[in-house]
Amino acid sequence: MSTRRLMSSAVVVAIALVAGGIASADMSRGVIGAFKGQLVISKAELSEGKNDKDTIAKIRSEKLTELTGEAKDDVTYWDFHYTAFLTKTGATQLKMEFYRDGKQYAADKSLDGIDPKSAVLSGSISINEDEGLAKGKSYVIKLTTDKNVVVSTTTLVMK
Repeated sequence: MSTRRLMSSAVVVAIALVAGGIASADMSRGVIGAFKGQLVISKAELSEGKNDKDTIAKIRSEKLTELTGEAKDDVTYWDFHYTAFLTKTGATQLKMEFYRDGKQYAADKSLDGIDPKSAVLSGSISINEDEGLAKGKSYVIKLTTDKNVVVSTTTLVMK
C-alpha cells in the first residue's frame, strides 16, 4: 500500500472516531428502498452481499428483535450497532428515543454530527439500566429530528 493511500486511510479513520461512531453508509437505492423508515439493530456493522437481493437477505438475517445485556457492577448494559434507513434527510442531529411498550418514554441518546444529505445512518450505542431501560421489557425505538419528526423506528426486547 502506498504511503499516500495509508495516510488517507488514517485520516478517514480519525474522522470517523471524532464523529463519535456515527457514519453514513453507502448503500444502493434498492437496499435503501427495501428498508426505508426502519431502524435495524444488529451486533455489528451490516454485511454487504454480491447484489441488492443478497444484501437485503443478509440485513434481514442480521436484524435483531431481542438484545441480551451484560451485567457490569450490578447494572445491565446493552451495546449494539444500528443502521437507520431514514424517511427524511436534512437533520444534523437526531435523538434515539426508547418507549417502553411503545407508549411510555424511558430513555434517549443524542446523535450529533450527522451528514444531512445521507439517507442511511450507522453507528454504535451503549445504554444501561441507570439511563432508564429495564430487563425483560419491550421498547419501540424512534429516531427523531429536533422537530419531533420520526425518521426511523423499530421494536426491540431488552433481555
